[in-house]
Amino acid sequence: MEEQIGAVRRFNRVVTQRVGALEDAYLSRERSLGLSRLLSEIGPDGSEIRVLRARLGLDSGYVSRQLRLLESQGLVTTDPGDRDGRVRTAKLTAAGLAERELLDHASDELAESMLAPLTVAQRERLVRAMADVEHLVTASLVRIEITDPRSPDARYCLRSYFTELGDRFDAGFDPARSISASDDEMTLPSGLLLVAALQGSPVGCGALKLHAGTGIAEIKRMWVSPTVRGLGLGRRLLDSLAQEASSRGTHTLRLETNKALVEARRLYETAGFAEVAAFNDESYAHHWFERDLRQD
Repeated sequence: MEEQIGAVRRFNRVVTQRVGALEDAYLSRERSLGLSRLLSEIGPDGSEIRVLRARLGLDSGYVSRQLRLLESQGLVTTDPGDRDGRVRTAKLTAAGLAERELLDHASDELAESMLAPLTVAQRERLVRAMADVEHLVTASLVRIEITDPRSPDARYCLRSYFTELGDRFDAGFDPARSISASDDEMTLPSGLLLVAALQGSPVGCGALKLHAGTGIAEIKRMWVSPTVRGLGLGRRLLDSLAQEASSRGTHTLRLETNKALVEARRLYETAGFAEVAAFNDESYAHHWFERDLRQD
């Protein structure tokens, strides 16, 4: 790990210097990279300030100060939202829109300056490598936390899970016909719900039902948004659920799945689960799996 950390730090130094992140006048526009990025993220249609904070991973105080500076330059206005006065929205003025267009043009020129000195083969290699880096850095930005199943983010994930099952199962999906995983069953000490978020937006979930005194726990409500599939999030959720279960005295993890969820079955098999005989009467299940946490 120490050698890898050193490599990441060297990469960061090269990139920050090459893109001009250390300059006070980023892209020669007389403002820092942070201010320029905020201006760009507001976008032509404006943005709720809370969304900006989450998307950029910045604290409210910093964003407020930066927005005030952009306001003083006549580039941005901040006003109460149209539907909820408590939710403030940042919008670009005419001058702000013009400045954003100039930034886009300057950003294109910077990208071209990085590619132009290279051969065609080198350009293709660089762009492929950048895509890999973007993919992996995005994966590292996902945060997984125990979340109240009644929260808006949890509700969004659970609705999305039910909708996808309804679309993929031959006969649709009715939660009332399935083995329960109620709010109470997904709340400690009876169980828990993990929600994965990327830049403030929920992108996945997984739940545990803990059966006290048995050493057995069930995994329920496993879902990953199609927008982030391929980032390894399903495996991370499974491993996080296993860690949570193990820390609470569980020795056996169980789950069941439908024959339509081919990708899920492949994930379970590669994550240490073995297919076993049916251990419940779940009407939507065709395959049952167990993982012995004592062997981890």
